[in-house]
Amino acid sequence: MQAATIISTIWQTLPWSDWLALAGYLSAWAGYALFAKRRASAQPSLLSLGNRERERWMLQTTGRDNRVLDGVVVQNLSVSPQFFASTTILIIGGLLAALSTSEEASALVAEIPFAARTSALVFDMKLVLLMAVFVYAFFRFTWSLRQYSIGVLLVAAAPERGEYATEPARLAYAHRAARVMALAAETFNDGLRAYYMSFAAAAWFFSPWAMLAASVGVVWVLYRREFRSDVVSVLAEPV
Repeated sequence: MQAATIISTIWQTLPWSDWLALAGYLSAWAGYALFAKRRASAQPSLLSLGNRERERWMLQTTGRDNRVLDGVVVQNLSVSPQFFASTTILIIGGLLAALSTSEEASALVAEIPFAARTSALVFDMKLVLLMAVFVYAFFRFTWSLRQYSIGVLLVAAAPERGEYATEPARLAYAHRAARVMALAAETFNDGLRAYYMSFAAAAWFFSPWAMLAASVGVVWVLYRREFRSDVVSVLAEPV
């Protein structure tokens, strides 16, 4: 009953423009994720081109006996999700602290020029949204880290080149290892995308229209970097 009362209060308190901005924000995030996944099958993306290089890397790895360098590379790749996961925990802690003193924080934000004046309940909703974004990012980063640990195991467990039953068996093992590395990279990319979208969520403190504009802007930046950046052009060049 209490939960229903809170939901009813939020529904009545939050203006329609804020509901529109929230729906637009979530639609922009989910819609771009779906678009990027489908677009990558027709147009090279940073992620798909990186996966191609990971496939080539694992083919080289399974073809050589000394794989110390490959283990070091995987370990270095796992440093980024580990760093972001640790940072995300600190951000979530800060947001929890702000949520516990929401009235003071709301008054402080209200002093910022152009910031929307809202009730403490609406301010709490905005903080909860930011927390949800970073909680999602934390889970993606930690899952990426765990997948990289599986990738290290596959590199370490790879037989020497002459020990494969057939050449297709070596290629199949390389493909499986490359796929695990690709999944780790894709999961890390999801976490980074959440960080980008957190800026759009933060714009909600100014106004719902700022949130909508920021959502469109962030999606545009993501598209440019994943499909139209210079590094994509370089990776797409024939080898």
